[in-house]
Amino acid sequence: MSEIRASNVFERINQVEMRVCMLMNNSSQRAYIRLFFRGVSRLGDGVFWYSLLALLPYLKGTQGFFQAIHILLTALVVLAVYKYLKKTLVRERPFISFENIQQAATALDHYSFPSGHTMHALSFALMFSYYLPVVAPLVWGFAALVAMSRIILGLHYPTDVIAGGMLGLTMSLFSLFIASFI
Repeated sequence: MSEIRASNVFERINQVEMRVCMLMNNSSQRAYIRLFFRGVSRLGDGVFWYSLLALLPYLKGTQGFFQAIHILLTALVVLAVYKYLKKTLVRERPFISFENIQQAATALDHYSFPSGHTMHALSFALMFSYYLPVVAPLVWGFAALVAMSRIILGLHYPTDVIAGGMLGLTMSLFSLFIASFI
């Protein structure tokens, strides 16, 4: 009996997720929206984050250099976890699984769960907000756009993005906690 209830709950979640996915993806049919979110997604590949990372030593000297190293090491851990989860959990991307979801940008790999872009975006946003609070509104706004772009472009489901964000935040919080003892 409880298996049936659980199955019903998951089916409802899937239906809601699919509706959200389709609604957001439909907006990518407008060229200006598609191009904007492609640009955001491309910058979220690392260009934006690593450019900001390069500024830390310039803005904060030796302290900024060590902060940049800390952020980079955290990003490498996030990358390793992301790659492991992608290989282990093998969830097909929405545009592969559903013909009514259009692929509006090139996927970096085959699988969907979790969203690596979102993992990194929220991880970087938290780390930069901690070390360079003046950029907090910029990095959080950009991170939100990166997360949205992944669904709009048909590359991820909402749960991929939510899980990626939660993982990125958790790993960064843990990294900052560990660093507080060093």
